[in-house]
Amino acid sequence: MKTAALFIFLIVISGCTFAQNLIGYNDRQIRDFMKKNRKEMHFNNVKNSLFSYLKYSDNSESQTILFFLTPDSVCKGVRVICENTMKPDKIKELDSCYKRIGDHKWVDNRDGKNYLIKLEEEEWSCCIIIEPEI
Repeated sequence: MKTAALFIFLIVISGCTFAQNLIGYNDRQIRDFMKKNRKEMHFNNVKNSLFSYLKYSDNSESQTILFFLTPDSVCKGVRVICENTMKPDKIKELDSCYKRIGDHKWVDNRDGKNYLIKLEEEEWSCCIIIEPEI
């Protein structure tokens, strides 16, 4: 019973760290945020000639976060890929952090700008996409 209460407490105090909108952060700010707030996620040093991004995954590889960067190393979009079993918890977190605007769609208003958050379902996983609203 104490373990369950501790787990719930940790989820509540962690706030919206999973679904945090880091668009506009530079690569150093993202790394600092992840090191401080998402210690269970590990940086993967990946090279890609088509896209510039930072990749983080957990030990079990049940979730991966990709921060897509501009040529100036500023975050322009976020993708969170996780196992379908995590979907109900992710929806609850998105509902608690952002304003729901439709089925599997939310909006984040920060500094006068809107950011669209979408949850897309795949056969074996789900993907949360955070990007500026156009």
